Amino acid sequence: MTSTHGSAGPTAGTTPPPSDLCPRVRRFTAAERWVHRTTAWLTLLCVATAACLYVPQLAELVGRRHLVVTVHEWSGLLVPVPLLAGLASRALRGDLSRLNRFGPHDRQWLRAALRRDRTPGSRPAGKFNAGQKLYAAWIAGALLVMLGTGLLMWFTGLAPLVWRTGATFVHDWLALAIGIVLAGHTAKALADPEARRGMRTGSVERLWARAEHPLWREPEE
Repeated sequence: MTSTHGSAGPTAGTTPPPSDLCPRVRRFTAAERWVHRTTAWLTLLCVATAACLYVPQLAELVGRRHLVVTVHEWSGLLVPVPLLAGLASRALRGDLSRLNRFGPHDRQWLRAALRRDRTPGSRPAGKFNAGQKLYAAWIAGALLVMLGTGLLMWFTGLAPLVWRTGATFVHDWLALAIGIVLAGHTAKALADPEARRGMRTGSVERLWARAEHPLWREPEE
């Protein structure tokens, strides 16, 4: 087979680099998205039923208090289940490891965030930025405390009255704090459509990944 003289040059010159052939990059697997979505719905169910139990106007509107209490208790017990099941995923275990590491670049990200500095390069981040790491750590700890205090309130024979009274106090006020933090988390998600798309579809635009998470080593396709 023969080739036309000079044909190789223009062809090679117009071929885009391999990284530009794939404008989107995989960020989350199906298992990770399932864990996030299921945990989110269970947590929102806990918050909604708690509001119906503690806000008189909502309690009157919904009624059927015993049913609401039952849904609240069981949805709370089920919150950790998706994550425990998702530990079978290597990708999820890898992301949990990333969330658990806090390095010098994360401290730089936090300083820039506190100063509201958005200049290029001021907020270095790996796959997860420092804000996401702090949120993940806080919400995980808070949900464990809610689970423990909820069990003390549900099974009254587990502890003396003074313990149950303290558990009720912690459970109620921490529930309010969780509601506020979840509202902030939701607001941040609404402000970043590409981050939402990444959690919904599993992939994000490569340019977004390079701008928001410049230290993230993209997975091999």
